[in-house]
Amino acid sequence: MEKYAKVMGVKFPKLTLDRTIEVLSDVIEENRAELFHVITVNPEITIACQKDNSLRSIIDEAGLITADGIGIVMVSRVRGGNLPERVTGYDTLLGLLDSGNKRKWSFYFLGADPLTNEKVCEVIEGKYPDLTILGRHHGYFKENEEDKIVEEISKLKPDILVVALGAPYAERWIHNHKSKLNAKIAIGVGGSLDVIAGKVKETPEVWKRLNLEWLFRLIQQPSRWRRQLILPQFAIRALMFREK
Repeated sequence: MEKYAKVMGVKFPKLTLDRTIEVLSDVIEENRAELFHVITVNPEITIACQKDNSLRSIIDEAGLITADGIGIVMVSRVRGGNLPERVTGYDTLLGLLDSGNKRKWSFYFLGADPLTNEKVCEVIEGKYPDLTILGRHHGYFKENEEDKIVEEISKLKPDILVVALGAPYAERWIHNHKSKLNAKIAIGVGGSLDVIAGKVKETPEVWKRLNLEWLFRLIQQPSRWRRQLILPQFAIRALMFREK
């Protein structure tokens, strides 16, 4: 059986969330020399990389990508790829925090606004007391502060670098600095820190089971409507796409 499902040329591994966490756990335990870049690819990124060769190259070079969107899963099933489930950045982060608490991993949190960045670390320390937060920095840094942040992360050597700078900027940032970051795993998590910190309400499980998380987010944040317009465009283009 094929290990991957192609959607608009992007090869998504056929992994469940649980299996994804297992793979990433193995990466940490193996102590690899190079940073392992995890990218959660949503429909917006899938479309963007059709014309953006640099973004496509970053995705192709990633250690692991996941299907961050029910649209990607549904398209794969219609076309016979049969991805088992979506694996979002938020759920992956929660899985890593849970495993990290059990295995005493270390983390560095980069991103979100200053207050949210501070709050999310307080919440995580309270809920996961056995993991270690080596450092943190908000995402509103200036260009002349960037080298200092990279240097700090490099010196601290976290098992997992969590980057919440928004997609695809976070993915570009990780890729541009990956030779200097000295982390075992780096992952962009979108707005996940806002949810953990309580700034944004978490999607109830019933909405997730009905695959209506996009609608719940739109109701909570009406300003997202422009971004949601990409979903029907993605569905049409992806279903008509001729895979090579």
